[in-house]
Amino acid sequence: MSDVSDLPLRKHPAPHKEIARRYKDHFKDKDYRSAVLSSALVFIASVIASLAAGLFSKSHASNPVSDLVLSNIPVFQVDELFVYGTIILIVFVLILAFAHPKRIPFTLHTLALFFFIRAGFVTLTHIAPFPGRAATDFGATTQKYFFGDDLFFSGHTGTPFLLALIFWREWRLRYVFLAWSAYFAVVVLLGHLHYSIDVAAAFFITYTIFCMAEWLFPEYRALFLSDEMDGESSA
Repeated sequence: MSDVSDLPLRKHPAPHKEIARRYKDHFKDKDYRSAVLSSALVFIASVIASLAAGLFSKSHASNPVSDLVLSNIPVFQVDELFVYGTIILIVFVLILAFAHPKRIPFTLHTLALFFFIRAGFVTLTHIAPFPGRAATDFGATTQKYFFGDDLFFSGHTGTPFLLALIFWREWRLRYVFLAWSAYFAVVVLLGHLHYSIDVAAAFFITYTIFCMAEWLFPEYRALFLSDEMDGESSA
């Protein structure tokens, strides 16, 4: 009979105790503690850089351009789908990452690399948003952080696609994140929140970023893929 610790977390009779065991085992390692701290700091810096790039792009925005897709479809009010979809994604990823401490360093470093590179792209060209984009009733703060002018490339399309690549070995999560990426691609186009090139390019750039992350952080990727007692489970 297999030991209870061989069960996936979602089938474990005491998941809170199993999570506590994982953290206790990992945080005994000084290198792991340093990895978590550094990845958290780098991730925070990347978010700040991304927000700063968006504000810079907005202050230097020029004129909108025509778009093969947006010019031929009406605008739809997608603010709730956009905002709540983002919030649910953030919560879901936090649960996945923190349920398995081995996932934290590579996930945060890869997301940070994504945000830093995207911030660089955003600062290069300052095209104004497409005219008549969807309005929002969520207030000024939400407008600032969710409906900015940081257009190229689409972070909402790229982020879940990046997560699909990160969790590719776990097929359930792979398809969940791929579906999430497709969902955001449709939402941002229907709301005229991104140009079609922002969405199309996101997949190609994001895949390159993932390959860079595997090259830059091989030890964290190896830790991410290492088998704990939970085997090949998704949680």
